[in-house]
Amino acid sequence: MNAIVQKSGLSVVGLLVAGGCALGPAVAAQAAPAQAAPASSSQNDRHAERILGVDYQAQPNFYYCGPAATRIALSAQGKALSQDEVARLLGTTEAGTPSALDTTRVLNELTGGKYRTTEIRDSVARPDQVEQLRRDVLAAVDAGRPVVANIKGTTVDTDGNPHSYEGGHYLTLVGYRDGGDTIRVADPADPALGEYWMSLPKVANWIAERGYSS
Repeated sequence: MNAIVQKSGLSVVGLLVAGGCALGPAVAAQAAPAQAAPASSSQNDRHAERILGVDYQAQPNFYYCGPAATRIALSAQGKALSQDEVARLLGTTEAGTPSALDTTRVLNELTGGKYRTTEIRDSVARPDQVEQLRRDVLAAVDAGRPVVANIKGTTVDTDGNPHSYEGGHYLTLVGYRDGGDTIRVADPADPALGEYWMSLPKVANWIAERGYSS
């Protein structure tokens, strides 16, 4: 499958850079779509593993990754909105969704105001930024809140499948294992997989120069 990548994006001056969205991954893995898993945690270590149950839905076009990823996060919190409804709230256009500031704003409007935006300004995440992402994912997921991340670039998941979004993309972080060393990603542009695992540093570097809502 050839990826359809939107190259243009919008900028928020002095903060976060938004990108377009891809309709489909760069390489489509041959696997059944992931099913929503119930929230779970280890009895031995409360931070060992937790996966939130979400209603996964793929994005219908190249620029709806922001609405799709935000909708997935909302579904774990009992909010049933369509992608069109979320897109209107986000201000999504064919140029994409402006920034993680908008996903945070909409998530707070609909869920009670506990989300905040964190920016990774560097082109490569520093160790302290990686650890901040770990803490933020653990805290959000333990509280039942998936994280919405604005990412860009190419990386590989734990099964060796590549995921390439050079024009930018939004996806949802719905769980963790190994104390947060590995992050569960729900990717609205990749219905062949639906969800996959990725190492924490790779997720942080994917977010670099952008931001996330946690």
